[in-house]
Amino acid sequence: MTVHESVCVLNHDIQDPALPLPVFLDDLTRRILEEGHETTRGEAARLAAIDKRDAMLLFHYAKRLRERFRGDTVSLCSIVNAKSGACPEDCSFCAQSAHFQTAAPVYGLMKPGEVLQTARLAERDGAESFGVVISGRGIKNDKELQALGEIVKTLKREVNLDIHASVGICTREQLQYLRECGVTMINHNLETSERFYPSICTTHTFQDRIETIRTARACGLNLCVGGIFGMGETWDDRIDMAFTLRELDVDTVPLNFLHRIQGTPLETREPLAPLTILSIIALFRFILPRKEIKICGGRESNLRDLQSLIFLAGADSMMIGNYLTTAGREPELDWKMMDDLELTWTRRGQGCNTAVKSE
Repeated sequence: MTVHESVCVLNHDIQDPALPLPVFLDDLTRRILEEGHETTRGEAARLAAIDKRDAMLLFHYAKRLRERFRGDTVSLCSIVNAKSGACPEDCSFCAQSAHFQTAAPVYGLMKPGEVLQTARLAERDGAESFGVVISGRGIKNDKELQALGEIVKTLKREVNLDIHASVGICTREQLQYLRECGVTMINHNLETSERFYPSICTTHTFQDRIETIRTARACGLNLCVGGIFGMGETWDDRIDMAFTLRELDVDTVPLNFLHRIQGTPLETREPLAPLTILSIIALFRFILPRKEIKICGGRESNLRDLQSLIFLAGADSMMIGNYLTTAGREPELDWKMMDDLELTWTRRGQGCNTAVKSE
């Protein structure tokens, strides 16, 4: 710290927006690490306003938070699109909505054996958890619920993976049944802030999603809740969503970045710059320092050569393999990326469960 910066600390409250950025970041990080301080909205606003020229300084401190609270171990997950298309909801980012003309496949719920094949590939690729995802507003009837239960039971018998589910707006009884079958975590993204939500979906409300999330928690399920960025939201929307996630005390925060799909209302949306994406990750690490922050859809197409910087920016988890209607990259590339960064990750192929790290 320079003499000038030291004088600033002595003569100004640390919340003063005129404080030099290095002083602000260093003190905020120290208070989070040593005092359990929770980032305020004012502090979050200053983090969001950091110029791209200072992005690497922001990432440095986000990485310190990640290392303290999450370590150097990367958690990997994978998903299967177990029921695709023909969704009655009008989420403007989604290729599977029946409101839009896209090339997304349309098929009913897979058989347990079909889902198992994908789960075995996920296990081979290093995933620790496997999400069964279905399109639609929710589970449509008891027959579909029981069929989902059979899928989950099959996976619990045959693979060494935590089984998660993303099944839309659900009742307490449905969620309780899935938990009894072996589901440990429910994914139900907020997508964005409550204020911006009506701009991307009109067929259900933000509060509908909140209710399902709270019901899942009441059933004893862990929560995987995040959103999508690059849909036209503001930094205030991003901050609001992060604070809502903090209030809900979710366990895992999946961050997705809009993959523009031809035929959807957002197909011509200007993509976010890679440094903006990385700054979003860092912002979420500061607001949710102890949570698992998982980088999911849109990673490859939006970050391109800067994908490895997600860990510098504060992420500690990512999805590997394909997404719902778009392809990911080869798992070997992600393995190499993590090894090059000397990060520990879990390889579970062939029934083993061994943490590996480059020497």
